[in-house]
Amino acid sequence: MNAELNDIIADFDLIEDWDERYRYLIELGRDLEPLPDSVRTEANKVRGCASQVWIDTRANADGSVTFRGDSDAHIVKGLVRLALAVYSGRTPTEILVTNAGAVFERLGLSQHLTPQRSNGVRAMVERIKADARRLAAEA
Repeated sequence: MNAELNDIIADFDLIEDWDERYRYLIELGRDLEPLPDSVRTEANKVRGCASQVWIDTRANADGSVTFRGDSDAHIVKGLVRLALAVYSGRTPTEILVTNAGAVFERLGLSQHLTPQRSNGVRAMVERIKADARRLAAEA
């Protein structure tokens, strides 16, 4: 796990109240660097999310992948940030074997997200993994 993800998990562990955890998710989303309009394209839009979600994928020279993302919904933006913390900076092979569901389960999010938001998270993860499969095939 990277330092950002470790910090997020540690912060979640300190917060017991779910209203406070939701506020923390919103705060995480506020800290996301806004995506420029040039990458808020149909090609970068995540299908299967009720909110607008965009994921921008970039392969790095060292073989790792960097993801940037954004959403028009506050809590979803925090979920985007969490997904990016799980996957960004890893190689396509590492991305394909990384289970974001285990992280969401560890944080208790699996039990506290609405079915619609859970479907959106699955759509984000599948999009990230599809991009990793494409990059692995191109390598």
